[in-house]
Amino acid sequence: MVTKLLTFFHRQVSVSLTRREPYLQLRSLSYFTDQPFEYPSLDPSLASLHSVSSNPCFALLSFCKNIDCLKEVHALFIINGIKGDRLCDTKLVSLYGSFGHVGYAGSVFDRIPEPDFYSWKVMIRWYFLNDLYTEIIEFYGRMRMSVRGFDNVVFSLVLKACSELQDINEGRKVHCDVVKVGNPDSFVQTGLVDMYAKCRQIKCARKVFGEILYRNVVSWTSMLAGYVQNNCSKEALVLFNRMREAMVESNQFTLGSLVTASGKLGALHQGKWVHGYIIKTGLELNSYLVTAILDMYVKCGSLRDARSAFDALPSVDLVSWTAMIVGYSQSGFPDEALKLFVDKRRFGILPNAVTIASLLSACAQLSNLSAGRLVHSLGIQLGLIDPTVINALVDMYAKCGVIRAASYIFETVSDKNLIAWNSILSGYSQNGLAYDALELFHQMRSNSVSPDAVTLVSIFSACASVGAFQVGSSLHAYTMKNGLLSSSVYVGTALLNFYAKCGDSKSARVVFDNMGEKNTVTWSAMIGGYGIQGDSCGSLALFNDMVKENLEPNEVIFTAILSACGHTGRLGEGWKYFNSMCKDYKFVPSMKHYACMVDMLARAGRLEEALDFIDKLPIKPDLSLFGALLHGCGLHSRFDLGEVAIKKMLDIHPDKACYYVLISNLYALDGRWSQVNEVRELMKQRGLSKDPGCSITEMENNNTLSFSGVACPA
Repeated sequence: MVTKLLTFFHRQVSVSLTRREPYLQLRSLSYFTDQPFEYPSLDPSLASLHSVSSNPCFALLSFCKNIDCLKEVHALFIINGIKGDRLCDTKLVSLYGSFGHVGYAGSVFDRIPEPDFYSWKVMIRWYFLNDLYTEIIEFYGRMRMSVRGFDNVVFSLVLKACSELQDINEGRKVHCDVVKVGNPDSFVQTGLVDMYAKCRQIKCARKVFGEILYRNVVSWTSMLAGYVQNNCSKEALVLFNRMREAMVESNQFTLGSLVTASGKLGALHQGKWVHGYIIKTGLELNSYLVTAILDMYVKCGSLRDARSAFDALPSVDLVSWTAMIVGYSQSGFPDEALKLFVDKRRFGILPNAVTIASLLSACAQLSNLSAGRLVHSLGIQLGLIDPTVINALVDMYAKCGVIRAASYIFETVSDKNLIAWNSILSGYSQNGLAYDALELFHQMRSNSVSPDAVTLVSIFSACASVGAFQVGSSLHAYTMKNGLLSSSVYVGTALLNFYAKCGDSKSARVVFDNMGEKNTVTWSAMIGGYGIQGDSCGSLALFNDMVKENLEPNEVIFTAILSACGHTGRLGEGWKYFNSMCKDYKFVPSMKHYACMVDMLARAGRLEEALDFIDKLPIKPDLSLFGALLHGCGLHSRFDLGEVAIKKMLDIHPDKACYYVLISNLYALDGRWSQVNEVRELMKQRGLSKDPGCSITEMENNNTLSFSGVACPA
């Protein structure tokens, strides 16, 4: 059919080229001539319809159902010199756009000598439908120079582009044009609200919203969502109450934003009310709403309610399934995330990149290398190796101790973002490769990647482990200069921990006192810092300050307190805090707490009491307790009790060289060199060797790692 039409119209065009007058009479609204034929007796709409029906070129274009056909017809027009017809050119623009060839559409448009408003509107519409927002802004700038009038449709499209690009400057220009033209409809006003909200100008959004006379559900929802996006969740809840007072019915997006606001506020009661309202009104649960509900319960710490909502879904799709897995993974329940993934009832759902990344995070938390490798393999099979998955892979292998695999994957990434750098830096730092972490940090800065709070936490940790005081001090200056120290409690905690481990407790205390926000880890780091320096008075005073501020100490803080008391011989206070931990704070002592008590008694020479303490424990003692006892026996030359401790330790078969060294040292103190040789031979048989002790200090050298280079991130 199309071939026949092409032949027919080809003949018509050929005839018209030889006989110009009859052909010109066929084109009532043709732009080939300066004076188009007019129909004075017809109204404009009828004249337009007549012109379209009587234009053979336009009619021919209407039969083009695919891009190949359109190209043939377009080529036919070019060969026969048919150009300059605005109606046909605009139709060409529209057809190229509808077939997904917006570039061709733009080329045709650019060749229209004098495009009218409708031509501009068609072109900008196809830019919009193909999400080419930057092109929309540029095109609108050209349009403003060529066309006087605008309508609400064009304003709505351009405002949407400004919203997506968060281009406040262009958005304000459009707002000025809207005011100049006047009488904007609710779609344009709602577009202005959305644009200002997404550009973080919530006050301007609220002002425009106040000027809307007839607010529909879209207007209310745009303002409510704007509040949520700008962390004004309380205002969003207040606005929702006003919306209900105005008798405007909510839709899925309204309630989704409301659920998100409840999650951000941690308002579980409000979130449950909205969830109940959704069920009561019988509103259909789309993917957006389901994800918002699950995310709200997760952020409110109610994983049980999240799972109940998930199980109550009539059908589970990829979005809801992934949302639940993400919830488990981010809330510290990695085992549940993996269980849900392998649930046989979900075998028909294939994971996406977000699912794979969350599962890898779960494997990293569990240090489950075998499961992580299986998920990695699945991601490769499904072709789901995007930047998010790659970052998760680096993190998983690093946390599982396979740093070579993490480094290899990191090096394969051509365009490394900050998350990728943070993942590998954290991996090096956590695996005891502090110098490698510092060298990699230098490479990161050489690539002009600016560190964030996560980066600095890893680097401060690396500096603390190797005593890189110069690097850490320089990074301290960098954090202050860029406002990272005041904006993140984690950076402050890592910094004071760095100073404490480097022996500068005064600087650590200055950092501690200047921190606006402190969490339990911060207090623990400072208390432990005093303990490292043997300043038990400072540890106990700070602990009392913490209790006065009605902060609950955790198990780590009690470990630091007991250790400080043990190292300074404050046995009475040590017992006091141990009993307070058990009775007042209802903590069940861990092996670390028991080891601190044994060490405290052994250092004080109360060795029989220490051994009796071990025998009466409600749990089976481990090597650390007998090691602490043996150390005390060496300090006080109690070889009889030392023999008991040695026998207990050898029965447990220690796999760490330090315990054999303690045994050897005790025998050496008693002059029993044959037993010393036996212990050393036993170490060789078991393939154990103790790393030599060392002290770390910074000094100028010719190593490939330049501390001065690492220390200059600015």
